Amino acid sequence: MDRIDCVVIGAGVVGLAVARALALRGREVMVLEAADAIGTGTSSRNSEVIHAGIYYPQGSLKAGLCVTGKAMLYDYCAARGIDHSRCGKLLVATSDAQVAQLQGIISKAQANGVHDLALLTREEARALEPQLECVAAVHSPGTGIIDSHALMLALQGDLEDAGGLLALNSPLAHAHCASSAITLVANDGTELQAGMVVNAAGLQAQALALRFAGLDARWVPPSHYAKGNYFTLAGRSPFLRLIYPVPEAAGLGVHLTVDLGGQAKFGPDVQWVDSPDDLVVDAARGEAFYAEVRKYWPALQDGALRPGYAGIRPKIHAPDAPAKDFLIQGPAVHGVAGLVNLFGIESPGLTSSLAIGDCVSRLLLLSER
Repeated sequence: MDRIDCVVIGAGVVGLAVARALALRGREVMVLEAADAIGTGTSSRNSEVIHAGIYYPQGSLKAGLCVTGKAMLYDYCAARGIDHSRCGKLLVATSDAQVAQLQGIISKAQANGVHDLALLTREEARALEPQLECVAAVHSPGTGIIDSHALMLALQGDLEDAGGLLALNSPLAHAHCASSAITLVANDGTELQAGMVVNAAGLQAQALALRFAGLDARWVPPSHYAKGNYFTLAGRSPFLRLIYPVPEAAGLGVHLTVDLGGQAKFGPDVQWVDSPDDLVVDAARGEAFYAEVRKYWPALQDGALRPGYAGIRPKIHAPDAPAKDFLIQGPAVHGVAGLVNLFGIESPGLTSSLAIGDCVSRLLLLSER
């Protein structure tokens, strides 16, 4: 049976970043991906936003990894020529009752190490974006957008340049955890031993972890799926910056983002579903989008929104429960040598990807067999 230092399961942006970090530290790394291409899951069905680190609780992994990862990501994009734009974002209050929330958001951001936010009056916000309607706004100049597929290709290139391997069409059936190694068994019966394994399977991470013999199931959180539907705008964007309403409980509201080609899209909303494969956009949900968007862009015309695409947030909390942090679970928690499980890596996972890669590689190498 073949043996390798490290196996990373999942070739999304986080899995590739983890594999790259391990390979750059001199480890022999293989990435196993069930699909026939990289980044076909959550990594390709999101807003492609580089988040500033504004909303997350102080001291949380989401806060720390987002702020660190943002800086790493901008530097990486510049060094690798990855298409991106530090376009900025306006977080808008559309009623007097929401203005106090803006100051609270600034305070939370400052506690997270984000010090470039500015509270704007209605007139100041409209000077930046003349079609915007609001009572007040927060300007986040550090927010940006990125070509996520180009990022993943660059991560794959770094991995392979460092001697790492990517195996597509390689779904796992189950695994056996022992003190000396973890044995991975593919659907076709092929076996591979690894000293270290990272479960970065995204929406499938919990289902996969439950097939690891030797890992106590009590360490595997439940899976919940929050679908986000996007609608695209006919014609070019009326805004140069991203426009976000005051956050909702399960998401960031129906916001406007622009892509690198200047096309605007609205979303995601929050629709709790039973399956991670529920990716069809119901055109009827667009009706609710019009009312939400017109709170900050009254000029939106009837019929201007078209069904776009949907993504699934890998939640580890129920719809009526408080939001949870990233769960990066290593041997010190579950007791299985050489295994790290990544659960609930939703937004800001893309922004945090390089920082997560460093975090996981350090965690594994500290506990190396």
